[in-house]
Amino acid sequence: MPTEATFWNDLAPRYAARPVQDPDAFERKIAITQGKMKPADTILEVGCGTGSLALRLADHAARIHGIDISSEMIRIAEGKVEREGVTNLSFEVGPFDERFDTFAPGTVDGILAYSILHLLDDRQAALKRIYGLLKPGGFFVASTVCLGNTWVPYKPMLAVMRWLGKAPKRVDVLATQTLVDDIQAAGFVDVECPDVGADPIVCFTVARKPDSIIDPN
Repeated sequence: MPTEATFWNDLAPRYAARPVQDPDAFERKIAITQGKMKPADTILEVGCGTGSLALRLADHAARIHGIDISSEMIRIAEGKVEREGVTNLSFEVGPFDERFDTFAPGTVDGILAYSILHLLDDRQAALKRIYGLLKPGGFFVASTVCLGNTWVPYKPMLAVMRWLGKAPKRVDVLATQTLVDDIQAAGFVDVECPDVGADPIVCFTVARKPDSIIDPN
C-alpha cells in the first residue's frame, strides 16, 4: 500500500511547478511572518515542502531549518538552496513526531506550519511539541486549510479523491474555531487570525508562547 510519503513524493514535481494560488494573500502572510522574526532567530518550518517559504524568509533569520515527510520535496528544496547560494537553510526528511530531536526543548525562536496542521495524524500532539520546542516568548505562525468552515460535504468528496489517488490518506475537515481551541489548549497565548484576504477555508494564525513557561497540562 502506498505510504503518505509516497503520495507527496509523486506529487512533488507538480507541486514545485504550480504557482501560488493566491499570491496577494501569500504576500501578506509573508509580511506578517517576517514581522515576527529577528536577525538572530533560529526558525523551524514544519512541513516545509519544496522550500519556497524558507527561501523567502532566509534574509530575516540566522538559521531556518525545514522538515518534511517527502524525500522528493526535500531534494527539490535543497536544489533551490544550492542554486541560489543560500547558506543559512537546512532541511531534513522525516515525520514531525516524538522522534524529532534536531532541536532541544526551549531552543527555537519561531516555528512555522504552513498547509500542514490539517494533514497530521495527531494535531494536538504536534502543537504540544511545537510549544515545547519554542523558547519562552517564541512565536508560532500557521496557515491551515479549514474545510469545516463551509457547508460543502468535503468528507465524502475526499473519500472519492483518496480512492482515485488524488488526496492523501489524512485530511482533517476542521473548522477555524477547532484549530484555535487546539492552539490555545497547547498553551499558546495571544492567538489571532489576522485577515490576509485569503479564501475563507484558509485560516492564517499567529500565536505566542508565554514569556513565563506555563504547562498546559
